[in-house]
Amino acid sequence: MIRDPGQLVSLERLRMAIAAGRAKLIAGIAVRQSGDVQAAATWMQTNQSRDLMDQIRQEVAAMSVIQDGLLISRHRDADRTALGLQLVLLTGFVMLIFMAIVVVRQNVLRLRAVIASRQDMEGAYAELQAEGVHRFAAEAQVRQMQKTEALGQLTGGIAHDFNNMLSVIVGSLDLARRRMATDVPKAQGYMEQALDAAQRAASLTARLLAFARAQPLSPAPCDPNNLVSGMSEILRQTLGEDTRLETVLAGGLWGVFIDPSQLENAILNLCVNARDAMPAGGRLSIETTNAHLDEAYARENPGVATGQYVVVSVTDTGEGMTEEVAERAYDPFYTTKPVGRGTGLGLSQVYGFLKQSGGHVKIYSEVGRGTTIKLYLPRWMGAAAAAAGARRSPERMDARGDEVVLVAEDDPRVRAITVSALEEFGYIVLQAANGAEALALLDETVDLLFTDVVMPGMDGPQLAEEALRRRPKLKVLYTTGYARNAVVHNGTLAGGLPVLPKPFTIDQLAAKVAEVLHAA
Repeated sequence: MIRDPGQLVSLERLRMAIAAGRAKLIAGIAVRQSGDVQAAATWMQTNQSRDLMDQIRQEVAAMSVIQDGLLISRHRDADRTALGLQLVLLTGFVMLIFMAIVVVRQNVLRLRAVIASRQDMEGAYAELQAEGVHRFAAEAQVRQMQKTEALGQLTGGIAHDFNNMLSVIVGSLDLARRRMATDVPKAQGYMEQALDAAQRAASLTARLLAFARAQPLSPAPCDPNNLVSGMSEILRQTLGEDTRLETVLAGGLWGVFIDPSQLENAILNLCVNARDAMPAGGRLSIETTNAHLDEAYARENPGVATGQYVVVSVTDTGEGMTEEVAERAYDPFYTTKPVGRGTGLGLSQVYGFLKQSGGHVKIYSEVGRGTTIKLYLPRWMGAAAAAAGARRSPERMDARGDEVVLVAEDDPRVRAITVSALEEFGYIVLQAANGAEALALLDETVDLLFTDVVMPGMDGPQLAEEALRRRPKLKVLYTTGYARNAVVHNGTLAGGLPVLPKPFTIDQLAAKVAEVLHAA
């Protein structure tokens, strides 16, 4: 489409010239066709057609010049446009490079900041590690000091109590020896004092073994409700009139598999402590219930297994304990009672017994409000628990006269007194200093093997295993002053065989031997 007005005028003149030339051409053709030679010659001589052609050429040439000018102008405009675009692109490229430089610089600055922060963190971490090492060393030193303090307290308490008991034993026996020839009744009284002191020393040893979770236990099916009911009368006599005893026994209580006598001792210890915490009297309650300890409780109390438990709670309305006292309550020989009112072994014995039995003990106390101590006993999934009766004193049963007992004991003094005691009750006694000698003496006449648990070479369980392999119907009775993990599992001796803890009285020995010999 042509937009230039000059070109439109030229184009119009060109169109008119072409039309005139066409008309002239048609007229000339008509003259020629008419046959008028003279008219045709005259028309040819006029040069009108040539003039029209020249006019047409001039118009075309003028239009070409104009068109070339327009083309040159357009090329110039296009060049300017291209230059503008190039400038725009160059400007954009420069700006892009500038922005890239800015971004890179910012990233470099961020990277430097990150590196600096990381170096600061590494420095802080190194300082934290150094502080952790220092704190660990300090805590280890504190723990070692606490262990040393606890060990000193333990050994000091043991030395104090045992020295007192040994003083009574040695002094009483010395006096008895002096009076034996002149005053037999008084000499016998001194011997009774020595025996009483020796029995208290044995009780102290048993409590220490309980705290160390190494005492031999005799677990049996037990109904805690029956056990608490059976203890009520003994507890009322022990607590006195100023202490009001209440028992709340849960219905549908689960059974437990535990040493009933040790559980009785644990409850008795807690009740005596509760009575002492109420010097002016008060209320003491014993409650039984079923409970389930979940993972949250186990996380808060390390060493406690999740599961179902029977809980025996002893609650008093006494003075209560501070947090510091409660944290040390299980330490052996630690006591807040006045001198002569307690040994500091009651709670430590309870703690050791519960841990050895797979249970748990928890103290809840508030100063001025009272204390609750909960004994968690693992639920037993066996048959119905047997009723735990009141304490029974051992019954002495003399031998028939033909029963043979083989004594295996590596300590010659203990072996000698044991043999003499059994012979005193009418048994035929064979003795051996070790397992090999005992096996050499074992024959068809032996009815009972009475062996120490810990002996050099072949220990008691190994001796019993070999003896039972040779004599399947042989009766076996262990004795031990302490128990090692190698021969004791959860307080029960290997094979579930009966055990007589050392030290034992002559009557206890006779009763236990008779019980084992006559057991079904």
